[in-house]
Amino acid sequence: MPTRIEPGPGQESVWDYPRPPALEPTTSLLRVEFGGVTIAETTRGYRVLETSQPPAYYFPPDDVAMEHLVATPHRTFCEWKGQAHYYTVVVDGYEAPDAVWSYRDPVDRFRPIKDHLAFYPQHMGACFVDGERVQPNEGSFYGGWITSKIVGPFKGGAGSAGW
Repeated sequence: MPTRIEPGPGQESVWDYPRPPALEPTTSLLRVEFGGVTIAETTRGYRVLETSQPPAYYFPPDDVAMEHLVATPHRTFCEWKGQAHYYTVVVDGYEAPDAVWSYRDPVDRFRPIKDHLAFYPQHMGACFVDGERVQPNEGSFYGGWITSKIVGPFKGGAGSAGW
């Protein structure tokens, strides 16, 4: 098991996040860029906080350039939120397959993020929280956004499946 990093002033440890995960609104300025275009920008997002994982951020659909998203048949199931539906991001011939997910019918606890969209930062050109460029979560399973305000270690990289 990994050793928790002690957070400094103004930081959070992902090891203090709960399981099952928490959902909280955020007024932070969230932005996603792909192919030189701003795909999403909001101060009306949500973040999902789950033990050992960087936050995943969810954007209201009104704050996403939906013309750049193409629904795909890909589906996954989250034991906490329900079935996720996926989208490919398309901008000027560039594509990021299954890089965005959404819950059309989440469980009651996560009803506030119904139809909101979350982006894998590892597949986008850049993602930002309050102007700070996000570091993507290692691996391809989690879509966590790592900023200087959170400390790990973070689940998702090689050897972390059993955490």
